[in-house]
Amino acid sequence: MFTGIITGLGTIRAIAPLGETQDMRLTIATPWPDTASIPLGASIACSGCCLTAVELGPDWFAVEASAETLSKTTLGLWQVGASVNLERPLRIGDELGGHIVSGHVDGVGEVIATRPEGGSVRWSFRVPTALARFIAPKGSVAIDGVSLTVNEVDGCEFGVNIIPHTAQMTRFGSLTVGDKVNIEIDTVARYVARLAEFQ
Repeated sequence: MFTGIITGLGTIRAIAPLGETQDMRLTIATPWPDTASIPLGASIACSGCCLTAVELGPDWFAVEASAETLSKTTLGLWQVGASVNLERPLRIGDELGGHIVSGHVDGVGEVIATRPEGGSVRWSFRVPTALARFIAPKGSVAIDGVSLTVNEVDGCEFGVNIIPHTAQMTRFGSLTVGDKVNIEIDTVARYVARLAEFQ
């Protein structure tokens, strides 16, 4: 489990196919000074997608992504040099500063607009129809693993505000209109909708 509070901005160092399959191995450079302390097999949220560290170096880790993961997330679009939001898993006793994030991406959204709004920037996204019903004003959503509050909803489109600190510390600093992002809906919304199906 994660909180959606990004703790590092990584960079894709290498991408390599695994054998003759469509699976991929990704090597990600990190700014973390303690990469060697990450246990082999640990979960790391990479732009919102929970992946397993299969190899570790002094300033990098490697993960493997299946063809299924690549097709259902933005990982299949990643290129060497791309930025990646990173978060280590929540530990018992850690501060829960965002919201409960599982690292299981529900779908891919698209940046459709940005505009300055006071001291922040309003970002607008479009999501698949199947996900739109789970996104509510003042509810939580994870975008590329970043825990955010939804400020407006209009059909399949919604908006959030990004303050300068968040833009500096996450991939929001390099996102542009038309870019694809990983979307994880709020866990509470998921279960409420499921329960409603049986009433």
